[in-house]
Amino acid sequence: MADPSAPAAAPAPASKPAVAPLLDPEAPARVSVLLAEVTAPHPDQASGVDGWLLYDFRDQNPLAHALLGLGKTTRRAFVLFRRTGKPVLLRHAIEASAWRGWPWESRSYSGWEELEEALASLLAEITSVAMEVSSRSAVPTVDRVSSGVVDLVRETGVQVVSSGDLVSHFHAAWGEEGLASHRRAAVVVRDVALEAFERAAAAIRDGDPLHEADLMTWIQGELEGRGLPVHAGCIVAIGPTASDPHYAPEGPGERIVAGVPLLIDLWGAEPGGIPADQSWMAYLGRTPDARTLEVWNAVRDARDAALSLLREAHEAGRELQGWEVDRAARDLLAERGLAQWFVHRLGHSIDTELHGSGPNLDDLETRDERRILPGTGFSVEPGVYIPGELGVRSEVNVHWGANGPEVTPADFQTELLLLDVGSGADPGGRA
Repeated sequence: MADPSAPAAAPAPASKPAVAPLLDPEAPARVSVLLAEVTAPHPDQASGVDGWLLYDFRDQNPLAHALLGLGKTTRRAFVLFRRTGKPVLLRHAIEASAWRGWPWESRSYSGWEELEEALASLLAEITSVAMEVSSRSAVPTVDRVSSGVVDLVRETGVQVVSSGDLVSHFHAAWGEEGLASHRRAAVVVRDVALEAFERAAAAIRDGDPLHEADLMTWIQGELEGRGLPVHAGCIVAIGPTASDPHYAPEGPGERIVAGVPLLIDLWGAEPGGIPADQSWMAYLGRTPDARTLEVWNAVRDARDAALSLLREAHEAGRELQGWEVDRAARDLLAERGLAQWFVHRLGHSIDTELHGSGPNLDDLETRDERRILPGTGFSVEPGVYIPGELGVRSEVNVHWGANGPEVTPADFQTELLLLDVGSGADPGGRA
């Protein structure tokens, strides 16, 4: 194990793409293929829609902003990618500089009446478009276009559906450099977690147990010092405090003493890279109680049930939707009598944001029916949180690649870690 006082040199940061995803010369052809696969507005219609209509106003739609490589904008703009034909931009007359990188046809407007007329003309031969919307806001990370703008579009006679799969493909996919950065981050996150457990155990052996906040500060510093300064953060929680899934201590928090389970959740990314987000569990002692073992085994098995479903679907060539993976883990916890304490979704999308815009593994908070598309990634993190008693979570990340699901870290946790806290340690209460 590396000396925690000597952080490893930071790797070279992942480079940003030279061209925004939708400004790539090949983007229109790729969009056209995907538009043919988008779910039609009504079940009795053939699959596919006529276009992808992106809208932005002052970065209210950060997805469009990122996909189009925009800087500062102050006026409304629409971009239409069509199933056939070249893309078209509709922008305000004063924003030529903001859109100087746009390589295809550009139209402009000045007044609101002119905008509405120009929008109707833009959509004249279109019957349906995909936009960053989500029915009943079921997927908030995609639900970025205001209802008023959707009304404008619908008033032209055009039907609107969600662009969720298009966003997954162009915004949430990692790419080769992103995957490489995530793999490096996963190793760092794992190493810091394991060293943090040893640090907590050593403090108990030395007779001066750490507080939760002490260990959090150390973890934060190590993540940043080892090349993961972006999104860096952590949760450290012992015994009952871990029953709050997003626990944050007041002041120093509780002392990390012998005889209780310890949860460490930590995350971080290289500049421009894809974050790694992991949760690890240990017991501060060699002989965990039966309840802790029961809950740990159930959580681990729920995680593995989800991973098995992912592998089986890949081998069978079957597409999966996010909710199905959540259901696999949730059903196992129900069999163990613990599902009532699994109070969050199974996993969240990961892209350049820790909580990304691709499909979530969710059949609780929402029913995420987006397809898990090649190149995207997400967390798998079942947990059981029994108020006032304990909380247990096991979290790994998955990249859905051409060769199937790649789990990180490669050597993820399979057994509850049992820490040596010394024979003289008091397994009793907390400070």
